[in-house]
Amino acid sequence: MGKVIGIVSLKGGVGKTSVVSSLGAAIADLGKKVLLVDGNLSAPNLGLHFNIVNPEATLHHVFDRSVNIRKTIHELEKFDLIPASLSYKGNINPLKLKDNISQLKREYDIILIDSSPTLNDETLAVMLASDAVIVVTTPDIPTLSTTIKAIKLAKQRGTPIYGLILNKIHNKDFELSIGDIERTSNVPVLAIIPHDVNVLRSLSEFKPYSTYKPKSDGSIEFKKLASTLLGERYSQRKFKDFFYNSTPKRSEINREIFYDRIFG
Repeated sequence: MGKVIGIVSLKGGVGKTSVVSSLGAAIADLGKKVLLVDGNLSAPNLGLHFNIVNPEATLHHVFDRSVNIRKTIHELEKFDLIPASLSYKGNINPLKLKDNISQLKREYDIILIDSSPTLNDETLAVMLASDAVIVVTTPDIPTLSTTIKAIKLAKQRGTPIYGLILNKIHNKDFELSIGDIERTSNVPVLAIIPHDVNVLRSLSEFKPYSTYKPKSDGSIEFKKLASTLLGERYSQRKFKDFFYNSTPKRSEINREIFYDRIFG
């Protein structure tokens, strides 16, 4: 039985959809069968990341029962993807998401659902459909405030929270520290993704960032997180690690704690 993980944030611009793409590719690179689902029904763009612009069958059409969910699946290079519609005009009930996704859990090892960046029924539907959620945030006060709201909502609905992905890090003094973010949210940071212009370059070529620049610091973080979520050890080390003894990053420690708690 596969596991469904919702990738959520209540603020646009944090890079949530790119995270879904990169994490999905990193998990697929470990030999797992992965499905990405666009649960952002009001303003979907996961399909656009892979040049899927106007698909005939989408998640919207599954909800109105005009098509079977398997007819919406696009088979891409590394994983499968279910897009949502940019132009659907009817009314739908997002809370049908769980019933429709659950029938695919036996066919995939991991299903990642991209959520809406607003506090609405779409975000609630993703949380209810997920076995656990990961919250994407950036190191600034406005985003942290919405992150706390997302965490509160997940807890109210009884959805386990695996942790945070701290995205678009510049390593500047004006940014909130990892300690501040963890103390305020009471949720561990599982991955730290540096700001990288190659994320935008990868979008222009319709590729996941972790595929486009596989040796970048951000891509390595995605690969480490992917391994941890699957209960595997990431063994690859960078060349410079053989010459410098560095203190483990907070995300490294948190991934070890997560591994021991879930798989240990």
